[in-house]
Amino acid sequence: MGELSSVEEILEYAITREVEANEFYLALADRVENPAMGELILEFAKEELEHKAKLELEVMKRGKVVAEDEDAVELKLTDYIVDVVDNPAMDYKDLLLLGMKKEKTSFRLYIDLAAIIQDEELRETLLSLAEEEARHKVQLEIDYDEVVLRKN
Repeated sequence: MGELSSVEEILEYAITREVEANEFYLALADRVENPAMGELILEFAKEELEHKAKLELEVMKRGKVVAEDEDAVELKLTDYIVDVVDNPAMDYKDLLLLGMKKEKTSFRLYIDLAAIIQDEELRETLLSLAEEEARHKVQLEIDYDEVVLRKN
């Protein structure tokens, strides 16, 4: 993976990540044992599409042109990749662990971006997205604890 050097490229990358997160949650919802958790995971999937829409709005606000030097940033994509092995045999507990890793990585991406972005409105959007990703991670951790404790 390479590096991203403009805010537009970073936003496009984040949009792709949100689409992937939506697809992950839709697949995870099919494997949930607890119906209430299934509804929560479907809500996560919906929220990831809302994140995508917020990021797309930021791209549109910029007119897909980044002219200001202060918006030139550098981001190493390898810092924000979660290796996913497509294994249909993964059990629910493993999928929850994977979800937690993905949410933590997304949280870190948005926090790191907010720290280097000069545009205050965009920074607030990124911090809001980071907060939502952290909430997702906590919910997955709660369900993981319930699954692990229930089986022990």
